[in-house]
Amino acid sequence: MRDLAWDDLRLVREVARASGMTGAAAALGVDHSTVFRRLGAIETALETKLFERRRTGYVLTPAGEDMVRIAERFEQDITDFSRRLEGGAITARGEIRIATADSLLAFLLTPLLARFRKSCPEITLDVVIGNTALNLSRRDADVAIRATDQPPDNLVGRRIGTIAWALYGREEMAEQYRTDHDACNWVLLGDEMAGLKVVRWVHAEVSAERLVYKANSVLGLASAVEAGIGIGHLPCFIGDRSRGLVRLAEPEPAFSAGLWLLTHPDLRRSPRIRVFLDFMAAELQRLRPLLEGAPPASLEGLSRNGEGQDEAALPS
Repeated sequence: MRDLAWDDLRLVREVARASGMTGAAAALGVDHSTVFRRLGAIETALETKLFERRRTGYVLTPAGEDMVRIAERFEQDITDFSRRLEGGAITARGEIRIATADSLLAFLLTPLLARFRKSCPEITLDVVIGNTALNLSRRDADVAIRATDQPPDNLVGRRIGTIAWALYGREEMAEQYRTDHDACNWVLLGDEMAGLKVVRWVHAEVSAERLVYKANSVLGLASAVEAGIGIGHLPCFIGDRSRGLVRLAEPEPAFSAGLWLLTHPDLRRSPRIRVFLDFMAAELQRLRPLLEGAPPASLEGLSRNGEGQDEAALPS
């Protein structure tokens, strides 16, 4: 039996994840034949089969399962060591991977990220868009900027403020809503977000025939309301700055969520992460009136880049 290398462990893990050669080859950046040849060499050296070849794909044998568990532990050890090193770095340089939602990026964050780049040109930014939470422990991202009332307890962060939601529609719909709101068409978030209070409320209070449009993202929802497809609830930082939209009702506190800046405990003392979190917190403070649904008339003159901040530390 030859000594195993990390590349061997990683190859077996990727074949297991993909249940075959093609996906593993793509993940490893090599061709199919290379994966096939290397896997055969590993099995020959170990004198045991790691996979059973079936019609549905490659299935791990007990020996293969043990090897994948070793690979995952080894990868986690490398990741932990890397984070500890970065936490002790002495210069604010390098790359920061930021996970956030499309609506936050489009309506709130992009101007702030541009300003950060000007102030810290030695730091590059890699923005990952999605509504699902990435695993900061595995370095899927370094920082998450999220709307949530339940941030993961394995992260640390700052609660910037509250994102208020209100009902919006085009100006020409305002009179109809005031006189006969039961006749208004509605747009709402899709079934993927059916657990949100705002979505449950619409389903409970609006007749099914008036629910004419669904979107699986807040950005898509805002576009539909702006286009006049119907009225709908939006975060105030979107609705109050969207052309042609007016508030049809005051913000509903039950629909609000906290805005958090989050990172892993091992990274919070990294200079590049520290300077980024401090910068974004200061900039987002100035936008708190907008985030928290201050009357639109009071927002005149508020910088698009950014007033205000509650700070709280999550348990590590």
